[in-house]
Formats: sequence, structure tokens, C-alpha cells
Amino acid sequence: MGSNELRPRENWQTNSGSLALAAEQGFSATLNLLFKDTDYCIIDRPKQFRHIYENWPLSSNEIKQIYNPEEDYKHGFQPDYSIKNVKTEKTIFVGVKRQDGWVEGLSRSAGRGNAHERLCKYFTPGLQKILAKESKIVNTLPFWIVFTGNITRDPCRVREITCWFDEYKDHFFFWRNNNPEDLYNHFNKKIAPILA
Repeated sequence: MGSNELRPRENWQTNSGSLALAAEQGFSATLNLLFKDTDYCIIDRPKQFRHIYENWPLSSNEIKQIYNPEEDYKHGFQPDYSIKNVKTEKTIFVGVKRQDGWVEGLSRSAGRGNAHERLCKYFTPGLQKILAKESKIVNTLPFWIVFTGNITRDPCRVREITCWFDEYKDHFFFWRNNNPEDLYNHFNKKIAPILA
């Protein structure tokens, strides 16, 4: 594929990145207002997982078969936010996922994108253990995913996400129309009890 063919894709990625950033900032601003004079605080880009993969133990046989660079490197992940109840010291990790979707007047291909698929790392057994230990949350998922954009109305993606979360429906929220009251209500009814 030549440069001319790639130009629209680069523009799409730039546009998508700025829309995702705006969604995250809207989420943060909304919850900062909600948390004023409460026991909750929101932390932007928590850093405690930025290095978790770097020295993950491997067998000596596995180490012999992979590239082992001499230089130091960073390898981990970073949630968009964490919300901590400073009284109980419980924390929930938050991902804000903005994605286009298949809605009225658009073709089904408008639902392309993998923002929703990137959240699946949170379901892996290894990260579940790490997040649970750090969060001090037991017997439920230690994360909350908030979706914004047309993905919240896409018939394919809404069903897909609902299936993935199964009985843990409280741990995701389709923030349609970015109405602050809707976000407040979901947090207060579904997430706050987990942090109590």
C-alpha cells in the first residue's frame, strides 16, 4: 500500500485518538465534580503497572529461546484511571473506551475498530490476580470499563460486550449522550458499593 492510500488512515487514527482523549477528559472532569468533598479520589493514568512484564519470571528453557536485550526497557500497561475510596483503601481500575459504531445512517463497517477488544486483557487470569491484589477488591472484577461514542448503540458491539461481561454487568457502562447524571448514577449504584 502506497503513501497516498495510507493518508486517510493516518487522518482517521489522529481523529480517533483526539476523540478518545476528549472522552477520557470528559469522564475525569465529570467524576472529579462528583467526588468533591467525598471519600473518593480519581487518579489519572495510575503508574503501578507500567513495569509488570519486564521481569516476569520465565523458565530457563524459555529464556534461551527468546531475544534478551542488554538495555533496560519498559513493558507493562496503564489503565486510564483508578478510583480509590480513601477510607477503605479499595481501588477500582478504569478503562474509558471511545469507539465508532454501526448506527442509523451509517454502514455496518462504521463499527470497525478494536478499542473494545483491547479491554480483554483485564479478563486474563494473570492480570486478574495482580489487579485484585492491588485493588483490595475480592470476589468480583477489580475493574470498570466505560464506553462512549457510537459503540454504545452499535447492535453488534453492545451484544458482544454484554456477552463478555456476563454476570458482571455492573462493571461496564454504556455512557450514551455523555450525560453526567447517568454516569453518577451508575457509579453510585454499581461501583461505590464495591469500594465500600
